[in-house]
Amino acid sequence: MSLHFLRSSSLLPPFSYINPPKKPHNNNTSVCIHNSRTQLLENNPKFSRPDQLSRANIHTQPLPQETIVDQNDDEDLWLKLKHEARSDVDHEPILSTYYFNAILSHQVIESALAAHLSLKLGDSSLPSGTLYDLFMSVLTDDQEIVTAVKHDLTAVKERDPACISYVQCFLNFKGFMACQAHRIAHKLWSQDRTILALMIQNRVSEVFAVDIHPGAKIGRGILFDHATGLVVGETAVIGNNVSILHNVTLGGTGKMCGDRHPKIGDGVLIGAGTCILGNVRIGDGAKIGAGSVVLRDVPARTTAVGNPARLIGGKENPIKLDKIPGLTMDHTLHINDWSDYVI
Repeated sequence: MSLHFLRSSSLLPPFSYINPPKKPHNNNTSVCIHNSRTQLLENNPKFSRPDQLSRANIHTQPLPQETIVDQNDDEDLWLKLKHEARSDVDHEPILSTYYFNAILSHQVIESALAAHLSLKLGDSSLPSGTLYDLFMSVLTDDQEIVTAVKHDLTAVKERDPACISYVQCFLNFKGFMACQAHRIAHKLWSQDRTILALMIQNRVSEVFAVDIHPGAKIGRGILFDHATGLVVGETAVIGNNVSILHNVTLGGTGKMCGDRHPKIGDGVLIGAGTCILGNVRIGDGAKIGAGSVVLRDVPARTTAVGNPARLIGGKENPIKLDKIPGLTMDHTLHINDWSDYVI
């Protein structure tokens, strides 16, 4: 248990930054204290579409302070993120409008994520408001995606030393944003809404330089570090707690159809510039060195390096890793066991 930050409309006055439209009063309407999360998202005027937010609605008055309470980490990650946003605004008041629209005007992470992604991926022919409605419908219907989003936020914060806060990951790390956009696209793909799913894939590729087919399956606790040039094929599978660096390809080997892309186990670390081609299995806890080309299965808890990739320690008796590389992010362990390279 630790001290975390909670904003509750029952404890503090509501934000005064947005003037929501007044709804006619209905004396016959009763208040249900057990409203579902979906009802909260749909009925609360503070969950505004991106195209409804404007500078005219924003004031520069100080942000209300938050109440400090004890919460479990899984429950209050969103509250931590909002607290970090307030702290950033204190340090850089010029960003108050941006932070308010992106974070502080929302009461749940689903709404903030839908708004942020829709602004990033929208364009003149595909308005952000339209995308927001689509993204919100997916996120509110599938809480497993929301859970995965929180696991991904935690993964980036814990594994990437360049990540200074949850809010910076949420707003500025394109690997994180591309992964969450893919989760939405994959849900649409599984619902046979293939055209929408492929449209999102294309926009993510254009905006973030990350190309993940919506058919690919991705687990939780994912770190796409830097992410530029990442390519993941249609039948690829990525397990939980996997870390992948930039310019990695999980691709096929030709024109063959069917199950043709790599299967990445839990806790795997894949170094920058790696190509893993074909329907090969990378075992749980394995590590693939940067710049490697992998064409065959890699056993669990082993390290493969080179072009073509070879196991450190040899095929018959490879060195086994005693830690999970996808979590430790150690790219150099056992380098002296296979190379005498010096500068």
